[in-house]
Amino acid sequence: MSLESTKSYAKVVQNGVQAVETVKELSSTGYTAEHIYVLAHDQERTDRIVDASDAEEIGIKEEGVFNSIANLFRSRGDELRAKIVSLGFTETEAEFYEKELDLGKVLVIAVRS
Repeated sequence: MSLESTKSYAKVVQNGVQAVETVKELSSTGYTAEHIYVLAHDQERTDRIVDASDAEEIGIKEEGVFNSIANLFRSRGDELRAKIVSLGFTETEAEFYEKELDLGKVLVIAVRS
């Protein structure tokens, strides 16, 4: 799949090192740092990878105010799926990616502006 021909791109990687490498690769193909997101099941792990990679976290800007508030009351799995859907993926895709995150993997998402 060509990165240039897609609006949103997602890649599941095994660890934070691979996530940082993927963020660098995406940056070199034309995605800007503010449109590359990293997501792990554990929030602290997400924060560490975001800091190391200069990627972004999925926040209010991407999710909208309603979903951001709703996430305060959701399980972590529901929250992760909502974040993934907010970036243009289907519920089915979000379920698949969330299961991968449950296994300790990391999700890197890039969105064309």
